[in-house]
Amino acid sequence: LLGGLIKIRGDRCWRDLTCMDFHYEVSAPCRVRAEHPASRSLTHFIELLVSYSVSPPSPQAILIVSGNLSFLNWLTMVPSLACFDDATLGFLFPSGPGSLKDRVLQMQREIRGARPKPRFGSVVRRAANVSLGILLAWLSVPVVLNLLSSRQVMNTHFNSLHIVNTYGAFGSITKERTEVILQGTASPNASAPDAVWEDYEFKCKPGDPSRRPCLISPYHYRLDWLMWFAAFQTYEHNDWILHLAGKLLASDAEALSLLAHNPFASRPPPRWVRGEHYRYKFSRPGGRHAAEGKWWVRKRIGAYFPPVSLEELRPYFRDRGWPLPQAL
Repeated sequence: LLGGLIKIRGDRCWRDLTCMDFHYEVSAPCRVRAEHPASRSLTHFIELLVSYSVSPPSPQAILIVSGNLSFLNWLTMVPSLACFDDATLGFLFPSGPGSLKDRVLQMQREIRGARPKPRFGSVVRRAANVSLGILLAWLSVPVVLNLLSSRQVMNTHFNSLHIVNTYGAFGSITKERTEVILQGTASPNASAPDAVWEDYEFKCKPGDPSRRPCLISPYHYRLDWLMWFAAFQTYEHNDWILHLAGKLLASDAEALSLLAHNPFASRPPPRWVRGEHYRYKFSRPGGRHAAEGKWWVRKRIGAYFPPVSLEELRPYFRDRGWPLPQAL
């Protein structure tokens, strides 16, 4: 529900049903390619109407396939399992005399035929449950009033316990996708016209235009995710990316294990590493780029950070108290 409210009260494109024209292409570090007009209104239907009931797994399954948001939707599905009774889930367990399923059914038959006197522990637990329900209802009052307000505030908390909060994702979306591409060269002169720059490839985020978008769910590639956010800002706001560059210059094994392809795997480490800023768009089905086997069309925007060497980064590392990477 909150995800739906933040959309209809956020970016105008959600109200005129055009956000989904961009959403699959620009959101998340590695979005599957899926563009269908029905998804424009289906998003509002699921989040604003279906959410009033305990959400069944099927809408979440749609989001898992199309949203590619790692483990988030899987976690949302877990509470819905409580909506299914034992008879519905019984097929998951072996049947037969003496089996777990048989013993559970026997216990249920015995409980139905008897009305045991409530024990002290069950009374305490019931009192605790009722008290917790009353507390949550009381704490929910300002949250509900906020949701009904025309000046709704999202992604905030209303009490010191930080429970019963308002949260909604993708209230506004960007209309274009940019990516930071890390490159290395073995050339002694980074400014030389004949310097050959080679791309590092990440596990899942867009890089090589010919690589098919991958499905990460339920896994979460945190470095890919951070690189996606870094592309919205400058490297001055993300000094960790220069820390990563230093690791690549030293061919650090742990850092390289987070990548899919190291162009210097069987060679000495690069002498220089730089970050390039690109704009990415899906190739058009049936178009020239798609015919060439390219899923993406990319265009260089400019430099994200200039070429740096390991020697140049030493003072940068020292000022921040980072351990100096040791070149192999």
